[in-house]
Amino acid sequence: MAARSVKVATFNINDINKRFQNLAAWLSKAEPDVVCLQELKAEQEAFPADKLQALGYQAVWHGERSWNGVAILARHHVPVLTRSSLPGDPNDGQARYIEAAVNGILFTSIYLPNGNPQPGPKFDYKLAWFERLIKHAADLMQAGLPVVLAGDYNVVPTPQDIYPTRSLDKNALIQPESRQAFARLLPQGWTDAMRKLCPTGPLWTFWDYKFERWQKDKGMRLDHFLLSPKMSKCLAAGGVDRWVRAEANASDHAPVWIMLNL
Repeated sequence: MAARSVKVATFNINDINKRFQNLAAWLSKAEPDVVCLQELKAEQEAFPADKLQALGYQAVWHGERSWNGVAILARHHVPVLTRSSLPGDPNDGQARYIEAAVNGILFTSIYLPNGNPQPGPKFDYKLAWFERLIKHAADLMQAGLPVVLAGDYNVVPTPQDIYPTRSLDKNALIQPESRQAFARLLPQGWTDAMRKLCPTGPLWTFWDYKFERWQKDKGMRLDHFLLSPKMSKCLAAGGVDRWVRAEANASDHAPVWIMLNL
């Protein structure tokens, strides 16, 4: 059987309808095969499925009015929805997790809670959500499936993943508990794809709109791919499409992508 390459991207679009032209321009130029989107900020009926189909992408999505929202797009394939919420709390109605199979691989789109301000109920929710993700990830790992856990984890894993600053010392994204939760995923067998490709140095994926953080390149790494062992062996390349962040009306995140040679 001939080898095939699959380009997978994760992108916090920060309002899919407001930034549809940005998304369409990037899809046209980057031509990813699978795209995991976060922060749709659109309720279920307002998702632009028809416009994406016109661009060659089929989608599954879980929308939420005004906030959150996650989707998985696939080019030339129909994603098969396997989950539209993270197991472990039937009372959690926030649209932060979706999972779908595309051509034999299981993909997730994760939008982990931000957790600010901390301490407080929002940070408690973040850590509780992380615990559920750790448990579900362990179940997926045990099943031995080819899995790509993609998304905006809202955690800066290590100090090298953020520009030098003390102004964010109290931010939920860099708290020891947030970092420890992310670090607990890795011993299950997951590979942090971007760090495998680029072990040192900055890999910014997010630049705050405030304080000219983009212009001064004061960024952080919040958007991650965790790969199961079968997928880690296929990892060939990756990058951050920084040019997307420089466009007018841009999201505060840039798309991150990896290439898998199957």
